Amino acid sequence: MARTRIKICGVRDAGTAMVAAEAGADAVGFVFVRGSTRYIDPDEAFEVMASLPPFVASVGVYVVEDVNAFTELEQRCPTVHTQLHGDEDERLVEACGPAIKAVRFDPGRGVAALRGEVERWSAMPDVEAVLIDGPAPGSGEVLDWASVAEAIAGVETRVILAGGLTPENVAGAIRTVRPYGVDVSSGVEREPGVKDAGLIAAFCEAVHAADAG
Repeated sequence: MARTRIKICGVRDAGTAMVAAEAGADAVGFVFVRGSTRYIDPDEAFEVMASLPPFVASVGVYVVEDVNAFTELEQRCPTVHTQLHGDEDERLVEACGPAIKAVRFDPGRGVAALRGEVERWSAMPDVEAVLIDGPAPGSGEVLDWASVAEAIAGVETRVILAGGLTPENVAGAIRTVRPYGVDVSSGVEREPGVKDAGLIAAFCEAVHAADAG
């Protein structure tokens, strides 16, 4: 089985970034969405990004409505990867790409709707991965992993799994879905927006254990 990549999202300080890196995270995410409890100013994020050790990637998380506004933020903190987490259409994704495109899995719409979204973005050259989140990103709501696995069966695009992941359930999610990577935020927090070093370490250990079989 291939190694599952780990992203710790909603990082807001250098100390947390280093904890994530030392625990084995492959990437840390900076949320550039005002109003989010995990928002970080791009200038502050740039300083945190500069403290990352080699081979730990940075990801800017955006909800894009205006390309010019996105460009201004991206220039202030030019992360390695861009994650688009809103209702961006193909035009915006192409203008901001290459990007990781997030989609929401609403159980009420069913597996076919999720597969349609995954296939929609998989067809775009500027989409380097599709991230599957819950209907309310950041809420900690756990997804139906079996339905996600059914929706992505046979899809060649890299799939990153989010939505309610915790140190306790991530191994089961990996074994069911077999994603390229996992993305966690609320599941490693002691309170909204505040990461917990012990939970980050436990999460990474659980992913590595799942990969080891």
